[in-house]
Amino acid sequence: MTREEFEELVAEALDRIPPELTRLMDNVAVFVEDEPPAGEPELLGLYEGTPLTERGEWYAGVLPDRITVYRGPTLRMVERESATGGGRDTGDTGDAGGGHDAESGREGVVEEVEITVVHEIAHHFGIDDERLHALGYG
Repeated sequence: MTREEFEELVAEALDRIPPELTRLMDNVAVFVEDEPPAGEPELLGLYEGTPLTERGEWYAGVLPDRITVYRGPTLRMVERESATGGGRDTGDTGDAGGGHDAESGREGVVEEVEITVVHEIAHHFGIDDERLHALGYG
């Protein structure tokens, strides 16, 4: 999948966030990078900033929070899961044919990008990893 196609999937995932939530998002920018920082090869996304729940009167004149979605690890993870028949536990039993074609691979990337975008936006709202895992966005 090209960088441009992946960026479009991230944009589409952002478009699926309910308007009630996007209106509350403040001073945050979303980026796509090919690879995560050295030492974190499996990192799919990263939120850097001050969550809305921790901002006070002092919060002014700061650079935007940053959400980064990493293309390389996402594509590798989906490819690995497709090859092994693995994947996230979504309750879907899959198809009898194994679903190893290009379309099912793309669907896996779409799903993973959406989960990653929601996960990182949740951090912007102050939701921690433990709660996200409990909600299925781990």
